[in-house]
Amino acid sequence: MPLRVVIFNWRDMHHPEAGGAEKYIVTVAEGLARRGHRITFCTSAYPGALPDEVVNGVHYVRRGGRFGIYPRALLSSVLSLHRPDVVIDVQNGMPYLTPLVSRYPVVNLVHHVHKEQWPVTFGPRTARAGWWVESRLAPKIYRNATYVAVSDSTRRELTTQGIDRERIVIIHNGTDATPLDDTPRSANPSLIVLGRLVPQKRVEYALEAVANLVGEMPDLTLDVVGSGWWEPHLRERVQLLGIEKHVTFHGHVSEAEKHRLLAGAWVHVMPSLKEGWGLVVVEAGIHGTPTVAFREAGGPNDSIVHNRTGILVEHGTQELTAAVRTLLVDGALRSRLSDEVARWVPQFHWDESVERWEQVLTAAVAH
Repeated sequence: MPLRVVIFNWRDMHHPEAGGAEKYIVTVAEGLARRGHRITFCTSAYPGALPDEVVNGVHYVRRGGRFGIYPRALLSSVLSLHRPDVVIDVQNGMPYLTPLVSRYPVVNLVHHVHKEQWPVTFGPRTARAGWWVESRLAPKIYRNATYVAVSDSTRRELTTQGIDRERIVIIHNGTDATPLDDTPRSANPSLIVLGRLVPQKRVEYALEAVANLVGEMPDLTLDVVGSGWWEPHLRERVQLLGIEKHVTFHGHVSEAEKHRLLAGAWVHVMPSLKEGWGLVVVEAGIHGTPTVAFREAGGPNDSIVHNRTGILVEHGTQELTAAVRTLLVDGALRSRLSDEVARWVPQFHWDESVERWEQVLTAAVAH
C-alpha cells in the first residue's frame, strides 16, 4: 500500500553544505517515490532554491534557514499540514523532536552521534546544551520511535544513550556507481579528500601529510573536492605549509567529475573527526581506490576492512602520514587493497537500502 511519507532534514542535495548524509536521504526518498509512495521532503531554504519543487517524484518544501527549519517542522506537524502516514525525522545532531506534536508514527534516522563535534562547531555553552538535547532529551522523546542507524558503530553509540538495541535498525549506504575502466590512475603519486570543507572534516591533516611527504615525493598531489565555509582557512594553511603547487581545490563538482577524480587517485584520505559510515569510502572503492581513515571516527570501522580494503589508524597526523606513505610507496600492497576493495564494495546497493526503508516504514505504520 502506498504511504504518505514526510521527511524532515535540514538540507537537500543542492544545498551548498550538502554531503553524504544528504545523498543518503535523497536517494532513499527518490527510491521510495519510484515505488509509488508519496514523499514530501521538508528542508531549509537557501539562495537560488525554489520554495516548492518536485524532483524525481519527491516534493521539496523549503522553508526557514539552518535553525528556522526546526520550529517550522514542529508547527507543520501540529497543524498536520502534510497529513503523513509516517514521519522520517533526521537527527543530524539536533533532532526535530516531532514525537512531541505528531499524531503519526516517527522513524528517527541517525547517521552518527555528535558528541565530539559539538565543541568543534559551537562555543562551550551551546555545545553543552546541544549535547544534552542529543544525548539526554532526545532518547526520552523518541522512546517509542524506531531508530535507523547507518552502521553498527552508530548503533553501539546510541545504545550508550539508553536506547534499546532492538529498536535500532541498520540500513547501510549503497552505491550506484560503476568502475571507470577508461580512467587511468595518475602517473604521479596522488591523494584525494572529498567532502564538505568544515572543521570537523579535518582536511588539515591531509595537508600536513602532503607537506611531510613532498620532500620524498616531489611530484605528490592532493585533490580537495568539495566546498564549505572553512575553505579560506584551508587555503591559508596550504600557503603556510608551502605546498601550493601540490594541492588543487576543485570546489563542488559534478557526479561524473567526482568519480573521475576518485578513479584517478592512488589513495583516498578521510581524516574526518566523525562519520556515520563514510559514503565516499564506498564510492572510491568502486574504482579500486583504497581509503585511509581514523578508527575514532566510528563509521569507517564498518565501511573499511582494515588492511584489506583500506587502512585504519588510531589518531594524529603522524600515524596518518605513515599509513599514506606506506600505500604510496608499496605498489604491491596498494594493488592488493585496490583489488580487494573493488570486489568488496559492490555488495552495498541503494536498491537494497530503499527496500529496507520501505519495510521499516510499513512496519511503523502497522504498529
